[in-house]
Amino acid sequence: MKRLVAGLVLASLGGAALALPAYEEVKAGYTSSDTLVLDRNGEVLQRVRTDATIRRGQWVALADISPALRRAMLASEDRNFYEHSGVDWSAVSSAAWGNLWHQRTRGASTITMQLAGLLDDDLKAGAAGRNPAQKLGQAVAARVLDRRWRKDQILEAYLNLVSFRGEVAGIDAMSRTLFGKAPHGLDAREGAIAAALVRAPNAKPQAVGQRACGVLRAMDAANAKLDCEPIVAMTMAALQRRATDADEGIAPHVARRALAQRGDAKAPAATGSIRTTLRADVQRFAVQSLQRHLRELHGRNVEDGAVVVLDNATGDVLAWVGSSGELSDAAQVDGVLARRQAGSTLKPFLYAQALAERRLTAASLLEDSPAHLATASGLYVPQNYDRQFKGWVSMRTALAASLNVPAVRTVVQVSPEPFARTLRAAGVSLKEDGGYYGYSIALGSPEVTLLDMANAYRTLANGGAYSSVSPIRAAPNKLSRTRAIDERAAFIIGDILSDPNARARTFGTDSLLATRFWTAVKTGTSKDMRDNWALGWSQRYTVGVWVGNASGAAMHDVSGTTGAAPVWAAVMGYLHTRENSRAPKPPACVVRAHVRFGERLEAERDEWFLPGTEQAVFALAPANAPGAAPRITAPADGAIIALDPDIPPLRQRLQFTATGERLRWLIDGKEAARGGSLQWLPWPGRHHVQLANEQGAVLDDIRIEVRGAGVLNKIPAAGKKLQSRERRAS
Repeated sequence: MKRLVAGLVLASLGGAALALPAYEEVKAGYTSSDTLVLDRNGEVLQRVRTDATIRRGQWVALADISPALRRAMLASEDRNFYEHSGVDWSAVSSAAWGNLWHQRTRGASTITMQLAGLLDDDLKAGAAGRNPAQKLGQAVAARVLDRRWRKDQILEAYLNLVSFRGEVAGIDAMSRTLFGKAPHGLDAREGAIAAALVRAPNAKPQAVGQRACGVLRAMDAANAKLDCEPIVAMTMAALQRRATDADEGIAPHVARRALAQRGDAKAPAATGSIRTTLRADVQRFAVQSLQRHLRELHGRNVEDGAVVVLDNATGDVLAWVGSSGELSDAAQVDGVLARRQAGSTLKPFLYAQALAERRLTAASLLEDSPAHLATASGLYVPQNYDRQFKGWVSMRTALAASLNVPAVRTVVQVSPEPFARTLRAAGVSLKEDGGYYGYSIALGSPEVTLLDMANAYRTLANGGAYSSVSPIRAAPNKLSRTRAIDERAAFIIGDILSDPNARARTFGTDSLLATRFWTAVKTGTSKDMRDNWALGWSQRYTVGVWVGNASGAAMHDVSGTTGAAPVWAAVMGYLHTRENSRAPKPPACVVRAHVRFGERLEAERDEWFLPGTEQAVFALAPANAPGAAPRITAPADGAIIALDPDIPPLRQRLQFTATGERLRWLIDGKEAARGGSLQWLPWPGRHHVQLANEQGAVLDDIRIEVRGAGVLNKIPAAGKKLQSRERRAS
């Protein structure tokens, strides 16, 4: 009779049982709720949840699941798993006997039967549980599974598919959600809690903890008298973690960019993995270095930073750190792509253009002294970072020591718009044209991104050849390079930025910028210390670092050498732990010549030149040398002078100075004085100032404006008489 009933049952349910998938089909069809962002070698950088309907991690092999959890699961759900053939008839008998006498028992559903219910929608339990037909079908399917699958495959699939609590399904999601660790790291207590959840996923934490204690006692006779209070407390703490972060790992910003680039950012079913060009070890070290240094700057009102590392040859992004993470109040802001003022980091490109246009050489002398430049919006008066001036310096010193006034004098020669075009050719996207920024473009007034700036410095590293960069590379492809900067100029700029002696005037000889291997580096600080930059390259890598506040708040006494440079030096040092960096070979079209400087301005040295621009001596031409044209040296053309009504007018005289001899000063067409200087009592209005020789020929002229109403009415009698005499004399 038993055989007859079994035969009839198998005949009626055989079709459904035969439709059960193979192990390989189940594993291949498994989908995670997360997308894994991988480094170039397949190591996980970031987990990004892209399916909000369920919380399911990656498929985990049985060998990678904690043995303690496996023992707990078998002790709780299926003691005889390895002995029965899918259905535990002894458990069935025990359950039937218990039901007859209204006693509670473990139940007769084996792990294999539960797996059958997970694989076949027709066998899944409804709100009232499974009906008799479903239970019978479960048993038949379990027998079929046991014949077709190995035991390890059954247990592995079960642990990856079973629901634990709420939206959490599978061992990977459960272990990371409740315990913050991978499945291989679960201990016996955590395994017992997991097993308890399978039996009652929605039970109250107290009840789950009590059952977990029972599982621990069943696992080992030594736990027979185990105190349940600690395990209950541990269970309650674990269940308070409702879900893991939707985005966890060490590269959140590049992960979001990778998803957006793949076009899956808004697709709920967009799961799987994305391989990036990053190196996990470099990314991890860059994150740690940035956070460690910002902690050292605690108290100086700085909490944000960003780091990017590029491979010079391929353009691969090896590290992309968008923020300081937990140290920041704006951790979601990507500092690699955020626009910030560039500071002095644009100067290398300015001098490269001046070199390429043969306006300057690396030994040309530039004056670092107070300058007043007329612009459409008023007078522009550039200052150096330390508010001091160095006098006459070579271009090499001006760039390496990051002097501002020589840079502004250079952009006057080059002009802002042509310089802006050079920046764009090197990959620096500017929101406005050069005329909008004016002369301040030389000092980094434009807002730029760290990624653009790092790639522009990579352009210098590659001899002025520009190519794009990306953290995602679908397939190996040949880089498309364009000429952005003259190769000879790029080489000379790199030689200057690698010269520790040239930067000593500002940074000293023992700064962090002087590495034990060859590097070229430039720092920058924007207005009011809102942004710190350090950008530079070695033979193989380019590293860019920004430090500041995402809010734009000013830092307290943090410069490029104390803010960004330590992180740059640490990352560059890590990259060259086991590989050297050598200086680039000079192009065939540059000339090396020995130079010396008049007035002992700088020590004589060997210097690089573009062919035809070399010379042996660089000296100052005397202002009054024969043939030198007389000119007005102060004030500058376009100067605006504001009179203060609270200061006595006689104390507000304006001094005019000029070079040359036997000079006459004319103000508004009337002679005001003779000689090389003039002390003039100004009055409101626009004035035309001319410098003439004895014969009356105009040699130079400027236009100035004096502002301040009612000043003439306050001039005392003595002052009015003096002013009257001046006017009569003119």
